[in-house]
Amino acid sequence: MNNADFWASVRAIAAEGFTPEGLHKLDRYAELLINGRIVYQRFSPLEQYGCAAGGLANVIASLLAGAEAGTDCSTEAARSDFESECQRGAQQEALIEGWAKAVGCWTDVVDTTLQSQLGDEIAEGGEAKVYDHGTTLVKSIGLDYFIQPIFALDRIALHNAYFPETRLTVLGFGRDSFGDFKIIAEQPFIAGEPVGDDEIADFMYSMGFELRNPRNWTYATPNIYLSDMHDENVIRSAHGVIFVVDCDIRINTPELHQGGIRRLTTDIVWNGE
Repeated sequence: MNNADFWASVRAIAAEGFTPEGLHKLDRYAELLINGRIVYQRFSPLEQYGCAAGGLANVIASLLAGAEAGTDCSTEAARSDFESECQRGAQQEALIEGWAKAVGCWTDVVDTTLQSQLGDEIAEGGEAKVYDHGTTLVKSIGLDYFIQPIFALDRIALHNAYFPETRLTVLGFGRDSFGDFKIIAEQPFIAGEPVGDDEIADFMYSMGFELRNPRNWTYATPNIYLSDMHDENVIRSAHGVIFVVDCDIRINTPELHQGGIRRLTTDIVWNGE
C-alpha cells in the first residue's frame, strides 16, 4: 500500500462511520505502526516509539489527525491563515470524536466527570488541568497552545520519546463544559523538589540541547524545540534523579525560528502485510 492509498483508507473508515470492520482495520494499522511495520515519517524511530508508548488510543488518534492534517501543514501560508488552521483542527477533532465514541473512550463533560471521580484539580497550567489519582496523575489537556490536535498528539509522542520516565498514556478524549476538545492522559506521580535554572540548564546540555531563550526557558536542538523548562515542571526525586514532568516540546521546524531543520509531514512507508 502506498502513502496515498493508506490515508485514503483511513479517511474512508471515518466516512463510513467507524463500522466494526473499519474499527478492526484501524486497530490493525495502529498495531503495524506500533510494531514498526508502518514507518510514520513525521517522527524519528525514537519518536515513533514515543507515540506507541502513549497507548493504542494515542496512536489511532494520531493517525486520524494525520489523515486530515495533510502534508503541507508546516508551510508558512497555512500557519499564517488562522481560520484555515482552526478549520483543519475542527476536522481532526471530528474524526477523533467519532472514533472515540464508537469505541467507548469519549467523555461528554470532562471537567465535571473528572472532578466527580477524582476530586478537585490539584494544579492547572496553560493548557492542562491535573487531578490526583494516587500513584498517577490524570491530565485534561486542551488545545490552547496547538489549535490542531495533531500538534498536541505530537507533544505526547515527543515527551514519551525524550522523557520516558514520566510518559503520558492517553486514556481517551472528550469536551469540557464549554465544548472545548480535551485529551485525557495519565502520567506517573513523582514526588520530589523543584530544580533550579542552572541545574536544569546542565541537565539539558547533557541531552544535547542549547539554551535559546532564558526568559521562557527555551532549549533546542536542530530537531526538537523545548520550552517551559522551569522549576515547576522539572523535579528532583529523593534519590537525586531529575524528572521532566511537563514541558512544551515540539518538532523543531524552521518556522519556529530556533535553528530547526525538520519538516512536518504525514507521509508513511508501508512495510505491512
